[in-house]
Amino acid sequence: MKHPEESIDTPAVEIDSPLARELSDLTARRRILDGPAPPLPSRPRVFTVSNQKGGVGKTTTTVNIAAALARFGARVLVIDLDPQGNASTALGIDHHGDIPSIYDVLVEGKPLSSVIQKSTEEGELYCAPSNLDLAGAEIQMFSIDRREYLLRDALERFFAEGNQYHYVFIDCPPSLGLLTINAFSSAREVLIPIQCEYYALEGLSQLLSTIEMINQGLNPYLQVSTILLTMFDSRTRLAHEVAADVRQHFPQQVLNAVIPRAVRVSEAPSYSQTVVSYDTLSVGSISYIEAAHEIAMRGAPVSAGTTTQEATHGNE
Repeated sequence: MKHPEESIDTPAVEIDSPLARELSDLTARRRILDGPAPPLPSRPRVFTVSNQKGGVGKTTTTVNIAAALARFGARVLVIDLDPQGNASTALGIDHHGDIPSIYDVLVEGKPLSSVIQKSTEEGELYCAPSNLDLAGAEIQMFSIDRREYLLRDALERFFAEGNQYHYVFIDCPPSLGLLTINAFSSAREVLIPIQCEYYALEGLSQLLSTIEMINQGLNPYLQVSTILLTMFDSRTRLAHEVAADVRQHFPQQVLNAVIPRAVRVSEAPSYSQTVVSYDTLSVGSISYIEAAHEIAMRGAPVSAGTTTQEATHGNE
């Protein structure tokens, strides 16, 4: 995996200081950039990235995990279902009103392949962009047959056309509406970013209740496969307590990788980049690369004999 040289000189620090230990640890973690890439899945893995609580790093997680997997050699598609279009922006995708978008797929019935654009990020990373038209899409979708399955049907046709992708990530709006329901109906896996702050588990319990309802009525194959702790501040006791609490409740789903609060992660979107490309050697970038590597190594949670269609979209 290619990576740029460091943009700033490493500051001089005392050998036994906490900062020195932190820099030494980061230097060791950077070896992941030159190590072997994780194996590619044998069938598409479709993730809905969701948390009904806003401000948890949902879109940031979506684009950076996608970018890291693309750098590992995977072919990755991001579907931006958030009318704000922040995922599209971070991936360097033009998404003004005249650009074909996921709105045209959901409301106008256009093929998904007709709106996909290549990201400016490294590797085979693509995006079905959002735009502001999507803000009114839910009202228009109510009068369309199979309105809960519009995205799933589009994805099924897309794969049936022979389009090959290893991963699909669907970035949802924070509210529960038809857009989010379409995302849940289309995926097999849910990736939940959880902010390491107060009320984290409260938002998670609401999301789990929603997923249970989706299981019962729309997609029995949907499951929470991955939980990622974000915005972790190692200096605070609260962050450690929240992390420990989440790991206790969800020991199988929580990744070992943790995303820290980091300036580079916040800066990158203003340059229409992910932090993985903006500053590859930064602690935020390395953390997302570790998380992506872990997701890939865990593999898709599907049983033997499950078809590609069932694995990626579930059944009605």
